[in-house]
Amino acid sequence: NPLSEITHKRRVSALGPGGLTRERAGFEVRDVHPTHYGRVCPIETPEGPNIGLINSLA
Repeated sequence: NPLSEITHKRRVSALGPGGLTRERAGFEVRDVHPTHYGRVCPIETPEGPNIGLINSLA
C-alpha cells in the first residue's frame, strides 16, 4: 500500500539507541510541547506504552 509506506516514513521516534526507553519516559516527554504545533501531529500516535513516544510529522 503506497499510502501506508508514506505514512511509515513520516514517523518520528524517541525510542531506540541513544533515545529513551518506555520505562524512563515520563509525562513531560509524552506530552505535546508548544513548539510541536504545525510540525508534529498531536493526534496520530499509537495507544499503549508507546503513546507520545512515536509521532508523525504534520
